[in-house]
Amino acid sequence: MTDDRVELAHGAGGRAMRALIESVFLAGVTDPEARAMGDGAAIPLGDKWLVLTTDAHVVAPIFFPGGDIGRLSVSGVVNDLAMMGACDVLALTSSVIVEEGFPLEALARVQRSMQLACEEAHTRIVTGDTKVMRRGELDGLVLSTSGVGLTDRVVRDSGLEPGDAIVVTGTLGDHGLAVLSARNALGLEGDLRSDVAPLNGLVRGALAAGGAAIHAMKDPTRGGVTSALTEMAEKAGVSILLDESALPMSAPGRAAAELLGIDPLAVANEGKALLGVHPSALASVLAALHAHPLGRLAACIGRVTEGEKGSVLLDTGFGTRRLFERDGDPLPRIC
Repeated sequence: MTDDRVELAHGAGGRAMRALIESVFLAGVTDPEARAMGDGAAIPLGDKWLVLTTDAHVVAPIFFPGGDIGRLSVSGVVNDLAMMGACDVLALTSSVIVEEGFPLEALARVQRSMQLACEEAHTRIVTGDTKVMRRGELDGLVLSTSGVGLTDRVVRDSGLEPGDAIVVTGTLGDHGLAVLSARNALGLEGDLRSDVAPLNGLVRGALAAGGAAIHAMKDPTRGGVTSALTEMAEKAGVSILLDESALPMSAPGRAAAELLGIDPLAVANEGKALLGVHPSALASVLAALHAHPLGRLAACIGRVTEGEKGSVLLDTGFGTRRLFERDGDPLPRIC
């Protein structure tokens, strides 16, 4: 990497991206909410909190098994709000930047997908903006979506405590592997599909069951589980030990990861959440997750320890190895 140019690694969701944000976008910024670098920002509003977030989406291809850029743009923002406890999503905005010559039928298909995702999340898009770029100045379509939600209690990704159980709401790596397969026409066997989905209903049930015993939440998008847990552990000043045998994976996802030599823990998910849960509430939280269609394969995959700050370790059954964030993204342009 160079020190004077932006590279793809700066958008991968790991260390390089956080360094870029801290050195450029947070330079001179003292506001604690901005410096928290959470999934969104929480602003006091009477006896509640108003949570707002924004996200941009540049997936290639635009349509992939299990979803498309429209469903992704709605789900991504809804999930960022839900990760902070704001499961009641008041409204979304949508900015569309489209390349000259882009098929209108495809644009209408994306819009229909956004509407369906909004219906699933019980929210709506209330305003937006449209720009058209000259042919060749943009690769098809870029969507930028923002959202606001309300919550009684803000959940931070920095709240992990030693002894907490680490819970994931379902199988790992499906989104990134499905996009990669579609992009390169790999023709992998099995029903390999993206997991992209709005999670606010699932998270609402978990919070109702676990309450204040849910100490932290984060969705493992760019950089996957390894990047998300590393960031959570660094912020909380703790270590995390994962159990490899407990990691849930779909059969097609596992086969694809093994065939391609890709670590599924480093691959983006767009319909999964990581929760840090006090052991006293683990059974009730898992029961609530299992009762929801999107959480039926939820599992406890590890625990929080007082080890080295920011370290994520994997117990393979034959020994323990440390997981490190990648400087770059093995699968760019997936969200």
